[in-house]
Amino acid sequence: MSNTATTTPPEKPLTSDAMSASLAREDQRVTAAPLGHALVELAQRDERVVGLSADLAKYTDLHVFRDAMPERFYQIGMSEQALLGAAAGLAMEGFVPFASTYAVFATRRAYDFLCLDIAEAGLNVNMVCALPGLTTGYGPSHQATEDIAILRAMPDLTIVDPCDAVDIEQAVPQLAAHDGPTYTRILRGKVPRVLDEYDYTFELGKAKLIRDGADVLLVSTGLMTERALEAARELEADRIDVAVLHVPTLKPLDEATIVRELAKDRLVLTCENHTTTGGLFDAVAHVLVRDGIARQVTPVGLPDAFLDAGALPTLADRYGVSTAKIGERVRALLSHSG
Repeated sequence: MSNTATTTPPEKPLTSDAMSASLAREDQRVTAAPLGHALVELAQRDERVVGLSADLAKYTDLHVFRDAMPERFYQIGMSEQALLGAAAGLAMEGFVPFASTYAVFATRRAYDFLCLDIAEAGLNVNMVCALPGLTTGYGPSHQATEDIAILRAMPDLTIVDPCDAVDIEQAVPQLAAHDGPTYTRILRGKVPRVLDEYDYTFELGKAKLIRDGADVLLVSTGLMTERALEAARELEADRIDVAVLHVPTLKPLDEATIVRELAKDRLVLTCENHTTTGGLFDAVAHVLVRDGIARQVTPVGLPDAFLDAGALPTLADRYGVSTAKIGERVRALLSHSG
């Protein structure tokens, strides 16, 4: 008998992309750190542009700007209130600051500084904030699922939720040129390029019909526009004709375009990477009720709850915001209406 012990190698542990820096699939065209590169390009033309970070430059893609223009970059440290206070001071001196941190920290921790130091004064401070909605699996401490709801009521604040790298690249110079404060939900790392396959140009304050369709209208914002477009293509196999209206600016809302598209006789859903409380769905519903327009709209978005931690694809399915779940929702609604 052999004295050699037989052992079974341990199973490879399961891994999770809970804090993934990128949401892109391997087969997608991407741009790495579009925010950082767009800021460098803008700063080369405009000496007023400066960047600030609350110790998160590497994780919000502002490290690209930091490395290219260290003399115009300010590392404030882990203090979001100080970050916004410093940005306000720079704006008062004629600079155009872009302040980066995670969305949860800018909105939950520093709301009063944003409101009184920046918004009330009408300063040109641009907050560019990562990890919006369900773009991290780290749980409620990092998932900014209610940031838009928190900020929509703030007077004179422009709110932008880009779909992809194209949106981010084109938005940056318009944010800088805008007279007043802005808040943008930034996608980081390798960001998909989606909208350059369509006849699309970002315009601050404007919604754009990306594709038309006779049966269903998906009114979407942020990364959900990519999933809405994917769902629309998949639904073609069932002979369901789906339109997608992209709403990258949530405040001010392009009410005229939204009302025009909702006036057509078709099933309507809103799609957002945010709780359905206080975000795109509520904004659209507000316009319809205020103007006396009788139209049923079904929300697709995150629940009014603290979300679980875990792998992002699993969570997107669990909370009904994946491409597959959008398609399932459309099919179910059409079957009930038919």
